[in-house]
Amino acid sequence: MAQRRQKRGTHELSCVIVGAGAAGIGIARALQEVGVAAVILERHEIGGSFRRWPREMRFITPSFPSNSFGTLDLNSVAIGTSPAFTLECEHPTGKQYADYLKSVVDYFHLPVQTGIDVTSLTPLAGGGFELETSSGRLKASTVIWAAGEFQYPRLRPFPGAEHGVHNSRVKSWKRLAGDDVIVIGGYESGIDAAVHLANAGKRVRVLERNSIWSSNASDPSITLSPFTWDRLLETPDGRIEMIDEVEIERIEKQRGGYAVIDVTGQRWLTKRRPILATGFEGSPALIRDLFDWRDDGFPLLSSVDESTRAPGLFLVGSLVRHERLVFCFIYKFRQRFGVVANTIGQRLGHDTAPLQKYRFWGMYLDDLTCCGSECVC
Repeated sequence: MAQRRQKRGTHELSCVIVGAGAAGIGIARALQEVGVAAVILERHEIGGSFRRWPREMRFITPSFPSNSFGTLDLNSVAIGTSPAFTLECEHPTGKQYADYLKSVVDYFHLPVQTGIDVTSLTPLAGGGFELETSSGRLKASTVIWAAGEFQYPRLRPFPGAEHGVHNSRVKSWKRLAGDDVIVIGGYESGIDAAVHLANAGKRVRVLERNSIWSSNASDPSITLSPFTWDRLLETPDGRIEMIDEVEIERIEKQRGGYAVIDVTGQRWLTKRRPILATGFEGSPALIRDLFDWRDDGFPLLSSVDESTRAPGLFLVGSLVRHERLVFCFIYKFRQRFGVVANTIGQRLGHDTAPLQKYRFWGMYLDDLTCCGSECVC
């Protein structure tokens, strides 16, 4: 059951997971399979990031109760569970999915402590880490960072960005005032915003640096998903104008509204604050010194998703990258749960044989040479 720590003090634990979202709960269940009772620390509530999604936002990956035929629900984080079955919904909202995560925690009795903010993480000379938290100090031999990215938006991508509103800070698209909106960024979050705004009767202009909607890639991590294309096609004609190859230089506040200006000097005018669908810094930035960093700005990881700078620190979730492979969806990053759990279990001297079933269910991917192939038709 979820619980809240009441007393301050110093405690020593074998494994601490930071974050009770999809990644944190999923890896905790995998560790439980091999007898590692990892404690999950969450600064808000279980599924806190999902509960902060805009009200209209839904999963672009579909859920379906296909477990009985050997295919795990794409949005499941634990074997034997299915958000579609639990929620009776194919594309859950954030709140619905958080309810699913809470049900996983309750059913498997995962040790989650809510209301605890991890404020610093320090490697110890003899191995392990010291965690400074809002409820006291902890020591742990292993730390799994699963704090995610949604609550850590990229707020200053260019000068004047403070005049915009990041999409993660919007509670409901229907409640935004005005009838003419500019959205900066044309990936999934930007188009999601545009669709909901258009359906609310607003005229929307989407400004995107790349040609996302013209991509021939089949990986929805780098192009628009089928769910998003379907919604675009159902949007009333003329409500959304999609403009690509626009490199934003700055936003200026002016009398009566705002001007969005690109590097060529072209200006787009709007009466209301532009929407910034500019992505996320991600929570690993909070412990930047404990990772080496790739050229693309993501943490550099070993073959078992361990920091190359701080042994014993693992990363799970949507920010995992290996060469050109992107693990940003749940059905992708859950494939690494078995790898991380196996490594930690073996180091602690536990029998990791129970994780073999994770291979069958697509949650133990340790051969990355099979990944990256595009669809041929």
